[in-house]
Amino acid sequence: MAGRAGVGAALCSERFGSQAARGCSAAADGSLRWEAWGRRWWGGAGGAPGSAAPPLPRLLSVFLPQGFPDSVSPDYLPYQLWDSVQAFASSLSGSLATHAVLLGIGVGNASASVSAATATWLLKDSTGMLGRIIFAWWKGSKLDCNAKQWRLFADILNDIAMFLEIMAPILPICFTMTICISNLAKCIVSVAGGATRAALTMHQARRNNMADVSAKDGSQETLVNLAGLLVSLLMLPLVSDCPSFSLGCFFLLTALHVYANYRAVRALVIETLNEVRLSLVLKHFLQRGEVLDPTSANQMEPLWTGFWPSLSLSLGVPLHRLVSSVAELQQLAEGHQEPYLLRWDQSQRLQDAGWETEKHQLEVDEWRATWLLSPEKKVL
Repeated sequence: MAGRAGVGAALCSERFGSQAARGCSAAADGSLRWEAWGRRWWGGAGGAPGSAAPPLPRLLSVFLPQGFPDSVSPDYLPYQLWDSVQAFASSLSGSLATHAVLLGIGVGNASASVSAATATWLLKDSTGMLGRIIFAWWKGSKLDCNAKQWRLFADILNDIAMFLEIMAPILPICFTMTICISNLAKCIVSVAGGATRAALTMHQARRNNMADVSAKDGSQETLVNLAGLLVSLLMLPLVSDCPSFSLGCFFLLTALHVYANYRAVRALVIETLNEVRLSLVLKHFLQRGEVLDPTSANQMEPLWTGFWPSLSLSLGVPLHRLVSSVAELQQLAEGHQEPYLLRWDQSQRLQDAGWETEKHQLEVDEWRATWLLSPEKKVL
């Protein structure tokens, strides 16, 4: 193609990820001439495209997934920016909390007992370990579908835990109990935050690059924590002698932390349906006859866990709870191709709502018979 084209004529162009587009043209000797960032490469072993990249893109490649922005979801950048802000604020708040815990245990106090401090620390850790196991068993199945809500919940709970740690030295009688409750909350934060982080990473990875997205997210967090550590070294000497000033700084950082977390999870646009988003889509469709797009549904979705109506779902229900005779089983399986069954038990819903009259029971039986005889209504 270079032989037929004129010298200097554009042949093609390419762009990978966040790199600038580079054009390819024909040289006089028939070789390929590449351009990018105002520089030129000549085809051959010495013309590696990445060698002429300016310092800024090479620096960004250390912290961004390969192929950014095409290799991640469109909401990746706004989410990561706000996530970095909240991580910085949390790092500074954590330094204030750690300083308070060490002060309460007796660091710097000559009369403090080493054995008592060790026992307190071990009791704190064991309480957190038990809480981690119980919370994972209790809410583990809810963390995937409601990742945004539980992520915000985890960060707010982490702020409450750090507040307890700061207040613990003020009440030395309840110090051990306070830091045990605080560590219990932090272990719950660890489970909820880690699980939801994995779910969000899976959402953001668009080229089967979940490991790369997760690794670069860890690099970003490490850089932010390093910056927070350096700022903490300057901040702690200023606030260590004034508890009221330390508490004021903590409240300011907590406000910034909560706001940044809210903006981060609000920036997420998850394309899959959970209970809340499905309810919003169906309600909007029934009212206006339009299907909500993912962006609108995510903007309307409430982010505070426990403040939305929850559906009663039973996964893996035995078949004998759906049918009681051969005829019902044959009607249910007729024309059904999917490897699963979906059923809405309207009678249980009415019973939960207090409907026990004979009239409503007849309506339930009629509706159930219609459902069994109409395979196309199974999805509903």
